[in-house]
Parts: sequence; structure tokens; C-alpha cells
Amino acid sequence: MNLWQQYLRPGSVTEALQALSSAPAPVCAIAGGTDLMLDLQQGRHPPVHTLVDLTCIPEMNVIEIRGEELFIGAVAPLSQIAASPLVGEHAQALTEACSLIAGPQVRNVATLGGNVAHALPAADGTIALIALGAQALVADHDGCRRVPFSGLFLGPGRTALKGGQELLVGFYLPLRSTGQGSAFKRVMRAQGIALPILNMTIWLERKAGSISQIRISAGPSGPTPRRLPLTEETFCGQPFTPELCDRALAVMLNEVHFRSSPHRASAEYRQHLAGVLLHETLQAAWVRAG
Repeated sequence: MNLWQQYLRPGSVTEALQALSSAPAPVCAIAGGTDLMLDLQQGRHPPVHTLVDLTCIPEMNVIEIRGEELFIGAVAPLSQIAASPLVGEHAQALTEACSLIAGPQVRNVATLGGNVAHALPAADGTIALIALGAQALVADHDGCRRVPFSGLFLGPGRTALKGGQELLVGFYLPLRSTGQGSAFKRVMRAQGIALPILNMTIWLERKAGSISQIRISAGPSGPTPRRLPLTEETFCGQPFTPELCDRALAVMLNEVHFRSSPHRASAEYRQHLAGVLLHETLQAAWVRAG
């Protein structure tokens, strides 16, 4: 049985939007296809008539400095992001996240845009981007606009992108400055698909021996990926000490909403892991900011 009837490969964002809006329906965009193809084969995705392949669009493949920001195209493969010196310099947490997703063969084709657009509360790339202060570049028929990253998500598997009318083009991240550092850590199941039980990203800035700014995200901490502002407030203006981590952990456990999953872990185990990851991730980000 054919999984699709028509396959289009536009060469620009404009052509892709035109194809998504005018090709025979149902229409679906595809890049790496590591999730979509399995969902189609196993009946978890409605049948499609037309697939619109985004991988030939140059702007959506680049990793480059644009002014005072790092831009990463939505269809850049995860392995390319993990190996990029620019990403390693300015967004080390994202390097670590992309290098842990699935296995090497999947990372060679899977994309950061797909990881985000799947809208899972514990997607590794998403959890890294949200703590790194990313903004999403979204295109429609009127042009491109920036969207606050957290504004992309409506719930598990649901984004705010309008199907057939909008396209996730890429991500802007602030360049790293002196005294800033980031880290990504996770605990995962041992199976080949390496599902995260819990993951965490911390970006911080240190000045005069204290944490002057900090951004923290952990997944899954609720129905959508998000930062933890109350936990962040506990750290701001304070010197890094184990006692500070313990106080912040108490705040975090009241702020997050861990749930038990028969496929991953119990809520109680995730609460235990949160303390381990908070200490380890904060220590790594602190050292890198030194």
C-alpha cells in the first residue's frame, strides 16, 4: 500500500508554502521523516496524498551567525548541529541534546525542526532551546516573523502553527558572552530509542562569584515545554553552593508536575532524579561560565 500519492521537493520557503496550500490534500510537510514515516506505517497519522519535502530549501539547512545571533535552520540534521563548532561555542547545551537523541543513523536524517514540531513535553532539542532563550522563525504567505519559543506549544503533540499556512523555518539564539555557560543532562531508558525519563537544561551567567541570570527547563514538567521561573528566582543573585541547590530543588518540586508513565518512570522516581540532574547540570553550566 502506498503511504502517499504525490511527492514534492520545493526549493524555497515560498514554493513550500504554495505547495502546502495548493497541492492535492491531505498534504503534509516532511524533512527527516523519522517520526512521520513510522506514524503513517503504523496508522497513528491520518493518510496523506501529498508529501512536501523541505530538505532542499537552503535557508532551512544553514547554521550561521546573523548579526548578534546564531541561526539554525529547521531542517538541519541533528548530527550536523551536534558537530557544528558554532553551536558548540554558543549553545553547548544544544550540542549535548542533539548528540543524545536516538542513535547515529537517526541523527543523520532527523531534524531539529521535527523534534520541536512534534511538540512532546520532554523532546531533548526543545528542552535545550527553551532554556537557551531561542526564538522561532515562522513563515506564512505574508512573510517571516519571530515567535517566542514557548508560544509554539499548545499541548502534547499540538503546536500553534497553522497547518498548510505556516512553516517553521528555523531558530535564533543569543550568542554566548563572557561569563555565560549552558549544559544539558538527561536520564534515559536503556532501550535503543533511548526515551528520556527526565531531562534538564540550564543556562546561566555568573558575575562576582554569583549567579546573575539563569534559565532552567526540565522535561516532562507539564503538558508543554516551559521554563521554571520560580526555581530560577531562587538562584538569581546568589553564590553557587550545594545548599542553594537544595533550596531550589524544594521550589522546583512544587513548580513542576511530574506524572507516572508506564513506559518511562514513576512520578516519585522523577522527583528523585530532579535533584540529581539539578546539581549536575548546574555544576556543568557554572564551570563553563567561569
